[in-house]
Amino acid sequence: MADCPVCNAKGSMEITTKTEKIPYFGEIMESTVKCRECGYKHSDTICLDQKEPVRYSMKIKKDNLNARVVKSQSATVTIPQLGLKVEPGPKSQGYVSNIEGLLNRFESAVITALKWAEDDNVKENALKILDEIVEVKSGKKEVTVIIEDPFGHSMVDHEDANHRKLTEDEIKELRTGFMTFER
Repeated sequence: MADCPVCNAKGSMEITTKTEKIPYFGEIMESTVKCRECGYKHSDTICLDQKEPVRYSMKIKKDNLNARVVKSQSATVTIPQLGLKVEPGPKSQGYVSNIEGLLNRFESAVITALKWAEDDNVKENALKILDEIVEVKSGKKEVTVIIEDPFGHSMVDHEDANHRKLTEDEIKELRTGFMTFER
């Protein structure tokens, strides 16, 4: 038992873990911590298997918006033509979606950034990116999505997608979202 980080109750955190096999991800561990006192709850899913480091790329077109996307917590997702990039961090989570869902996630992130922006140039750029995302979803603009995963748990499942193993240099440039120790 651990102490609650919210209410500081001593020994109030119940911790449960379980492992199972999930398609695309392999073996995962699900963990949940819950405070008996205040009800605080946090869940996390961690991939336990390591696969070949992989890079997927695909030109987004109106007819492949339904392509399945599996993005692990260690993946970096980039749409270079729009200047969009999401790198993994300590709170990064994996998900299974499609290309349109991935675009919707970027759209939500830009809307959030727009709400916080104070600089007019930042606001103008955010509005331009939102317009471009709408153009991509309607098929008026084609861009490329790139998913790079040093642990190989991510993929774009579509005949238009290209994939290859990441090079050692590419892997060194990627963030993993995990704390690592090197000697």
